[in-house]
Amino acid sequence: MIGLVRDDLSVVELVARARDGDQAAWDEIVERYAPLVWATCQRYGLVWADADDVGASVWLRLVERLDTIRQPAALAGWLATTTRHECLRVLRAKNRELPVDDNDGLAGDPDPAADAWLLKQERLIALRTAFAELPERCRQLLALLFAEPVTPYDEIGAILDMPVGTIGPTRQRCLAKLRTSPVLAALVNASAEL
Repeated sequence: MIGLVRDDLSVVELVARARDGDQAAWDEIVERYAPLVWATCQRYGLVWADADDVGASVWLRLVERLDTIRQPAALAGWLATTTRHECLRVLRAKNRELPVDDNDGLAGDPDPAADAWLLKQERLIALRTAFAELPERCRQLLALLFAEPVTPYDEIGAILDMPVGTIGPTRQRCLAKLRTSPVLAALVNASAEL
């Protein structure tokens, strides 16, 4: 019984850290509970691709609802229930599909370059969104620092009415704000699930 309490406390701690955006906690949750999700999918007889879709849906639901889980110690039960519901949803959808004999009209495998392009565009959109959320002063400074051609520090200082010696430290603070943007954190979490 003592071992179960210790495990429950570690789950509660992991959930609390994940709620605070701790990537290591998310990784630990996925590593710890992925076998439960996959085993549940196997019990429902899902093929690999469907099990992969169910797993992605379950982890997405966890990201969306982590703040609303009332008993973090019961995370395993929540994941098992959510996985069962997703498996049933996939199986119901499969029963509605009609097999087609003629595969000539169907598109082939998607172009991997298209997937790479889409991921790159999603990253750029997230970066632009996070950049737009920065304070005006940070946006101006970073735009000048990363402009082509390179703008010298003395010109940046004159444009922004800022001592040259404060440009580097201010740049670091602005980039730190950009790195901790919730938009970029969400993108990192989503990429980690892929």
